[in-house]
Amino acid sequence: MTTAGRYFYGLGRRKTAIARVRLYPGNGAITVNGKDASDLFRRPEQRRLIEEPLRHTGLQSSFSAQVRCSGGGVNGWAGAIRLGIARALLASDETLRRPLRQAGMLTRDPRAKERKKPGLKRARKAPQYTKR
Repeated sequence: MTTAGRYFYGLGRRKTAIARVRLYPGNGAITVNGKDASDLFRRPEQRRLIEEPLRHTGLQSSFSAQVRCSGGGVNGWAGAIRLGIARALLASDETLRRPLRQAGMLTRDPRAKERKKPGLKRARKAPQYTKR
């Protein structure tokens, strides 16, 4: 994939993962950190998730994506890439806002790991209570 020419940029975040997405006119290939997306994302749910914005708008064969991911794990990466691609599609064509919004692809997933509280074993798990 060539990096010369105009591209559309979108930033996606999920948990602690950050995905920087560049959409180029192309054939639908998605490259993540220099590797093919199907090599990195083995599970079909993850591949479906990252291709969802392009498939939902019917542009899967019109754009190729080049993605830089950092932080988190592959599940976080998949969610971050989905949001990044949706935002890049929005930058390419503002009329896609309504279908992407209705499908929930422009909303950042706020769920993240809860911090550990003092006096507890984990975020919510308390030490076992003993009566005697």
